[in-house]
Amino acid sequence: MFFQPGVTSSGLPYNPFKSCCVPRPIGWISTVSNEGVHNLAPYSQFQNITWDPPTIMIAVNYRRDGTLKDTAANILANGEFVWNMATYDLRQWVVSSSQEMPPGVDEFQALDIPTLESKLLRPRRVAGSPVHFECKLTQQLEVPGNTPEAGAIVFIGQVVGIHIKEEFIDANGMLDILKVKPLARIGYLDYITVESKFEVVSPSFAGLDKVAAMVETAPGQESVK
Repeated sequence: MFFQPGVTSSGLPYNPFKSCCVPRPIGWISTVSNEGVHNLAPYSQFQNITWDPPTIMIAVNYRRDGTLKDTAANILANGEFVWNMATYDLRQWVVSSSQEMPPGVDEFQALDIPTLESKLLRPRRVAGSPVHFECKLTQQLEVPGNTPEAGAIVFIGQVVGIHIKEEFIDANGMLDILKVKPLARIGYLDYITVESKFEVVSPSFAGLDKVAAMVETAPGQESVK
């Protein structure tokens, strides 16, 4: 099948776009207003950008009426936010915190989500989450949409503090992903969790020597040894 978004229909009952870029890690973001009201909400347009310094991005869409969501308003107001790792065990709180609540409502209190204080910043952390990033805003980018709620602000933040619970570090000093069971979004109302993993070592496949030979003989290229 082929279709042009906004021009032709896919012919499917639901838009498949969000189910193609998957699995998407969840940006479970906590912020606080300048008045001291804490906020927590999940976003599935989230990813790391680079590692030195560690930097992440999150896209926050507007409300249906075109106004700012509390997450965006708080980040713009004070430049601080915390990423809380969403996990399978916390899935009900993750989904419950996605509902739109009036400004001034503290999702932590409304949903009885236990919290921890951050070390460097004001936003609180989800106590049950195994990993937290304390982040400071460095850049923002406005992305227009065809409808008010499709517009988004992309926030780029530098990770200034990382919390990892000791029980989720394995004997090799690595994050035990199978124990963490991170939650990810796969479109529609569907989620997925990590239940298996495998390691990919250095490439070794038929044709690798042929590729090396092509590079050796390419104009202007030095021999690959």
